[in-house]
Amino acid sequence: MSTVGYARVSSVGQSLDVQLDKLKDCEKVFQEKRTGTSSTRPRLKACLEYVRDGDTLVVTRLDRLARSTLHLCQVAEQLQEKGINLKVIDQSIDTSDATGRLLFNMLGAITQFETEIRAERQMDGIRNAKANGVHLGRRKHLTEDEQVELQLKRQDGALIRTLMEEYNLSKASVYRYLDGITVTQS
Repeated sequence: MSTVGYARVSSVGQSLDVQLDKLKDCEKVFQEKRTGTSSTRPRLKACLEYVRDGDTLVVTRLDRLARSTLHLCQVAEQLQEKGINLKVIDQSIDTSDATGRLLFNMLGAITQFETEIRAERQMDGIRNAKANGVHLGRRKHLTEDEQVELQLKRQDGALIRTLMEEYNLSKASVYRYLDGITVTQS
């Protein structure tokens, strides 16, 4: 019977240090930097394959483990089938007893609710920003004059690779700037 930790942050720029410090007593810790909404989390998969009957999986918070209430229930079922207990440090959950299992299910539902509310607020903010004329996304590399110039050069027979070098663009970017005009293959 061993304790196995799982730590996750949403992006490469974030640090796992706080979680790793809380999981320092675990015999093995799986860690990854991927968004919780991603369905492909290879280290979580490896962790769930690694744990054995009688082990305890330890996470700092429920939202580090699952991307939704449904996913949380699926993970919980998988752990239960394998005879694995789940311990959630920050929310004082330990599924080795009935009270811990009840609290686990209630907090899972609340976590899902919070995630959905956060997403709604984010979408409201994006809508408001767009309504106020805020440009979202990456700034265009070329000015409008440069875009027209690029399109004219292509119409005059310039090769895509030449345009890529001249404007310091990827092939995909050149084609995006050319979108809407008829071009021949280079």
